[in-house]
Amino acid sequence: MAALSSTRAVPKAANAWLSNSAWVGAVLNVQRLKTRPQFQAALAGKLGVRTTHFALHSCELAQIYPAPMPDSASGDALTESSVAPAPASLGALGAMVPKRWAKRAVTRNAIKRQIYSVSAQFAPQLRPRGHVVRLRAGFDRKEFISASSDLLKAAVRAELLDLFARASAHPQLGTGRAQP
Repeated sequence: MAALSSTRAVPKAANAWLSNSAWVGAVLNVQRLKTRPQFQAALAGKLGVRTTHFALHSCELAQIYPAPMPDSASGDALTESSVAPAPASLGALGAMVPKRWAKRAVTRNAIKRQIYSVSAQFAPQLRPRGHVVRLRAGFDRKEFISASSDLLKAAVRAELLDLFARASAHPQLGTGRAQP
């Protein structure tokens, strides 16, 4: 039994490998939006690009990572309760897939994985801003019967590729660099 477990090349622990979101951040220096105020700030920004099912909202990084407020008693900046601002070269990305448009968790998770995967390809072409990709309409359950079928994944990926291609060509969102 010990010989069997020592020959395994793939660790069994869930945290042994970088998750998809950690991989995107580690490779491309893109941070993920995590808190409700960060998502609200990005959603309050301009609606950059839309497709049939998705919308890309964008705002300045200063709105997502505000400067810490000084403490009135000591005059020092609050360090414990404030979030450290992101460097100017980093962008931030969040994905919103509401239950209203994707009822099953397996569908929501598959769509979010596609969002983060496609955004990794287009990250160098987008300005360092706070971006949120939001599912704005549901996919027809009569056409896509399975919650995580290959057909649904292909349709989501094709539409996300179109969304990010439009965003990279957008004058306020894109950097003007072509994809290598």
